[in-house]
Amino acid sequence: MADKLKFALALALLAAGVVGFYLLSEQPLVLRVLSVLAGVAAGVAVAWFSEPGRRFVEFAREAITETKKVVWPSRKETVQTTGLVFAFVVLMAIFLWLTDKSLEWVLYDLVLGWK
Repeated sequence: MADKLKFALALALLAAGVVGFYLLSEQPLVLRVLSVLAGVAAGVAVAWFSEPGRRFVEFAREAITETKKVVWPSRKETVQTTGLVFAFVVLMAIFLWLTDKSLEWVLYDLVLGWK
């Protein structure tokens, strides 16, 4: 139950920051943006100490660790793959154009007799 209250408080602080942005409409933009940032910071600080917040932080750390394990393709591999994709797109465009013109010829010239 305490975690739910912490999470609700974090959302309320975030909302307070956004509401502060609109309530301070007469103030300089810097102060309004600081209001939102303060609300976000306070909400994150409160959520940090809840169980869902700790799970999220752990998930983020694991995601960063997994991202570091990714083997990115070399420039040569990227250029070759991109070239193959473009070539395939051109071939498919030509194939579909030929199919369309063939069906048009069969339907309009042979079947219906329209010229």
